Amino acid sequence: MKNILKHTNRYLTLTLFVGILVTSCTDLEVEPTDSRLAEGFTGIQTAELAASQITAMYNNVNGYFGTQANLYALTEVTTDALLVPTRGSDWGDNGIWRQMHQHSWTPEHQYILGVWNEWNGLQLSASEVLDSRSASSNESIGHAAFLRGLSMFIILDNFGQVPFRDTESTNPLGDPDVLTGEDALAVILSDLDTAIANLPASAAGDDNFRGTKSAARFLKAKVLLNRHIYNGSGTADSADMNQVISLVDAIEGDGYELASDYFNIFEPSSDTETIWYAQTSTGTRIFNTLHYNSTELGGGGWNGFSTLAEFYDLFEGDANSNEGLNDGTLLDGQEERRGFVPPSGIAFDGSFGTDDNDDGIVDGSNVGNGFLIGQQYGPNGAALEDRGGNPLSFTREFTSAVDGQPSLVDNNEVTGIRVIKYNPRNGAFNNHIIFFRYSDAYLMKAEAMLRSGGDPTAMINELRTIRGAAPLGTVSEQDLLDERARELYTEGWRRNDLIRFGQYTKDWDFKEDDAVGDVNRQLFPIPAAQLILNPNLVQNPGY
Repeated sequence: MKNILKHTNRYLTLTLFVGILVTSCTDLEVEPTDSRLAEGFTGIQTAELAASQITAMYNNVNGYFGTQANLYALTEVTTDALLVPTRGSDWGDNGIWRQMHQHSWTPEHQYILGVWNEWNGLQLSASEVLDSRSASSNESIGHAAFLRGLSMFIILDNFGQVPFRDTESTNPLGDPDVLTGEDALAVILSDLDTAIANLPASAAGDDNFRGTKSAARFLKAKVLLNRHIYNGSGTADSADMNQVISLVDAIEGDGYELASDYFNIFEPSSDTETIWYAQTSTGTRIFNTLHYNSTELGGGGWNGFSTLAEFYDLFEGDANSNEGLNDGTLLDGQEERRGFVPPSGIAFDGSFGTDDNDDGIVDGSNVGNGFLIGQQYGPNGAALEDRGGNPLSFTREFTSAVDGQPSLVDNNEVTGIRVIKYNPRNGAFNNHIIFFRYSDAYLMKAEAMLRSGGDPTAMINELRTIRGAAPLGTVSEQDLLDERARELYTEGWRRNDLIRFGQYTKDWDFKEDDAVGDVNRQLFPIPAAQLILNPNLVQNPGY
């Protein structure tokens, strides 16, 4: 059982800090020391200090992954899965959210700079632990190698070039080397092999809030699945795909398997799917999408994040309704993963992790799972209203309240289908956001089979049957991409998937015309200040 409560106090300060970042402007000025070692660095002198640095690094990862900005914005808001329209003055923020979805960002974009600074800084911290002069234990070496491999993967995936400093053989005050393609991949894959050798093993259901052998295998499979994108070959190598299959088989050997109740996976409790989760508040994933009047928890939602109708239409079910009963009965022909809008809250029965605020109804239980469209209801079953007294009924379209035309600005309070996986009924601020999940590994294996000449149809239909979706006759690349969308929406992989399947540059609502078909947008620009700080960097094409 994942004992969430025992870690609450330990991470309370971090959670509050992340909350402040989410709701306020952040000073992301580049410091010249971001990628430099302290002069005279001679290693971390004790095993205890190395272990302490590992703890600090995981705390940082929790913060990086928990915010709705930075990495989450780059991976999801730049795709067809999420967008953040401006509603009156809300979510205007000088256009920072709209630029993500429209693909009109610049090298000065705050969230691009945030990702660059955070994950490059993490890489350097990990390198200090890995330095042979440091007194690091084998387990600390495993964690540091895992976190350095992760940080370099994220920078390579988003920017195509990775500043890298060999802490033992280079001038600590000099400019880091820059690795691209196979050179970067060689370091990442070597680190992940070191992590697999030194990290502790885990089994399905363990409290996996740090890296394990399964987590390192998952990340190595992800790197190999994308290798033909990173090295520019354009074609997946069969040997790499065979490795992906073997790595996923090893994860399965630790007891991981597909869970039968989809939304229970995202509760803070034991399950068969969670390979690694971040001990960071689910509050951002809950409140950034809900309307101000959706729930009394946390002072109400923030009324921002929504999805495109075309993404919602990837799922089976009525295009205009997504209702269900409190016992889980689905009323509109939808598959389980699309979720449903309940007619009211549910009676409190004392279940662990829930509360009723002394009114006999589980707090937040009137909020549905998955995709929220149409009329929303309060705890007692009354139809909710927006702040102007109009029905709180979420629409498929984004239109201007001024002229009624499709628009990302001047929206009213109810435009856009809302998306929610972490439900407030399970606790609005649990420290539990999934980073690596078995279903993703399962789908990576299916994709590796297809890319190496196999037929993954039986695998995909096994997953679809569990999720209450109709089986497919055959499975194409498009079917695999769509299945990943349905299974993994808002989990931080949509951009990566679209690029690998050659669809990140396709047209979707509100993308700028000159961005459609522009392959340069598959990489983000190197932040302008970094080009000055490190002359080894070269600005990516198109910027």
